[in-house]
Amino acid sequence: MLLVLLALAVPGWLLRPVLRQLPRVVRLVREPAPLALPVPVEGVAPGELTDTWNAPREGGRRRHQGIDIFAPRDTQVLAATRGLVVRRGWNDLGGRRVAILGPGGRYHYYAHLEEYGDAKLWDWVEAGEIIGYVGDSGNAQGTPTHLHYGIYELTGAVNPYPRLTGH
Repeated sequence: MLLVLLALAVPGWLLRPVLRQLPRVVRLVREPAPLALPVPVEGVAPGELTDTWNAPREGGRRRHQGIDIFAPRDTQVLAATRGLVVRRGWNDLGGRRVAILGPGGRYHYYAHLEEYGDAKLWDWVEAGEIIGYVGDSGNAQGTPTHLHYGIYELTGAVNPYPRLTGH
């Protein structure tokens, strides 16, 4: 009986940070996704962006599912929307990356960070909060420093460029 109680209690204890945010997340996912977003890199204006969506990558074997926003190393990366940090950590492509579940259930992906901001996994962030700093981590190492910013919905990736520029 003790093992059964432990088997039930441990997952509940581990999921506590997520469960605490559940009512807020349900409201967030039910609201419409914004059609316009601020550029998530401090000091970069919409007119400075280039649409790098769908450009070939790695010898044409895959396509770029986001936009690269170039800026000096350590420039602040800001959350484009409020939401829940659902991923924070390393992977070989994105390097240091953060993902935020935002309005409408869209997943906002920030990659190639030099360093992370203060927000941890399962933290709630507000739009404009510092979530990291521009870098070249992951497969961008040695390239000009930039933020890779992607937006994903249930049907797949969507081009962030029109939402950041109004075009």
